[in-house]
Parts: sequence; C-alpha cells; structure tokens
Amino acid sequence: MLPGLSLVIGGAASGKSAFAEGLVKGTGRNLVYLATAQAHDAEMRAKLRKHKEQRGEGWRTIEEPLDIGRTLATISGDNAVLLDCLTMWLSNQMLAENPLDEAEAELMAGLALCPAPLVIVTNEVGQSVVPENALARQFREAQGRLNQKIAAKADLVVNVVAGLPQVLKGTLP
Repeated sequence: MLPGLSLVIGGAASGKSAFAEGLVKGTGRNLVYLATAQAHDAEMRAKLRKHKEQRGEGWRTIEEPLDIGRTLATISGDNAVLLDCLTMWLSNQMLAENPLDEAEAELMAGLALCPAPLVIVTNEVGQSVVPENALARQFREAQGRLNQKIAAKADLVVNVVAGLPQVLKGTLP
C-alpha cells in the first residue's frame, strides 16, 4: 500500500516521472495529476503533450503552477495524486518573485490537509557543478532545502537513476 506521502527524486531524464506514475497507478484509486509546468514555448508544449500521452488515459489533470498547497487541500481521499514537479513549482515561485517562506508554508499546510496518497516528483540539483550566476545558485540552495523538508516528512523516498529506483527511506508498496 502506498503511504500518505512519497518523494521521488532524481536528475533530469532519470525516469523519475514514469516511476512515480507507476506508484500512483498501483493504488487502484482515482488518478490525479497535479501539473506545475507552464507551456511558454513550442518546445515545452511538445514536452507536456508527450508526457500526457505517455501517462495514458484515466488521469484527471489539474494545472496549477503556483497554488498547489490550496489545491492539495481540496482533493478527496478516494484519489491518489502525482505532483509533477516540485522543481517547476519552485522555479515558478521564484520567477513570480513570491516570498519563498510563505509559499513553502502554504505547501506544507496543503500536504498536511491532503487525505489522498501523494507522490511528489522533484529534481536533485546539488550533484553538479556550482552554478555560475547568483539566481541559479539561489535556486539550487532553495531546491535543496525544500527537498530536505519534504524528504523529512515523507514516509517513502526513492532516488531514481537511469530508470532504476533506489529506496532511501521506507519500503516500496
């Protein structure tokens, strides 16, 4: 059985989203995909379209680039939720120049109020070179702190590398 909160972390194109989808599908509940990405250009629109096709039928998609805490609080317990991804959400917050402490507090409140099993996908951004500009360094630090906060609350944490899951905390269902 999937625990209340799971975190799937990995690098870009590591297979983390596909792995997370499998966890959510395995619950037998109604499937909710909470999408945080925004399609600002043709390349991103194509990527989002491809992801939707790969997910297949049966998903109710909620597009919410900023206010995921409040959205999570409205989802009923007969669902299973895939939030993809926390990295895009944080980027959206920073680009909107929203106070990160307030945004994170709303996110944490939403996590506490969500009765459905929730799988959050996020990127590991701390295993590469130090970014050359201040904004990228600020983002890397904020993402690392946020990942640590979510991992501390999660019952299951899985690192995905080359499509292979590595359990860091908890037990796979």
